[in-house]
Amino acid sequence: MEWLTSLDGGILLWIQENLRGALDPLVCWYTHLGDHGLLWIVLTAALLLFPRTRRAGVVSALALLLSLLCTNVVLKHLVARPRPWLDVAGLIPLVDEPDPNSFPSGHTSAALAAACAWWSTLPRRWMAALGLALAAAMALSRLYVGVHYPSDVLAGVLVGLFCGWAACRLWRPAERRLGGRLGIRGE
Repeated sequence: MEWLTSLDGGILLWIQENLRGALDPLVCWYTHLGDHGLLWIVLTAALLLFPRTRRAGVVSALALLLSLLCTNVVLKHLVARPRPWLDVAGLIPLVDEPDPNSFPSGHTSAALAAACAWWSTLPRRWMAALGLALAAAMALSRLYVGVHYPSDVLAGVLVGLFCGWAACRLWRPAERRLGGRLGIRGE
């Protein structure tokens, strides 16, 4: 694991030395939108308001719940990997991160869980593509601000994709029974 920490740390130091600068306030602001899943919860709630996107909202809510359970309730405590600035000499985080556990990235997992759910359920492909772009930006922001190792973010991507996929699979049978009563249009 030492080689992985060394590689991960080198990437973070490269980002710090070569990419940080004028965009720091914007990236810090954007990464904070993901605190507690706020951006994804707000977007999911907005989708629930309209009959055409309600299905995407329900699946996204389920995906976010699964992501929270997998990432913040189980994996972070099971792995207990410290934040990168504690192990990478010279790394300076741009934001405060009170959770001491780094692996996997909860911001990234939530973002990809929602984006995956939207990809499978939104009525317009451009909407899903926009969700995916927002999720990718969230994942990259976590590296930019120095609060996650690249392997944390990659694990967050994988967990998020799994949770989005699982939410779609879990919702399909329930949709047949509940969809009409909840005002949710099927495929």
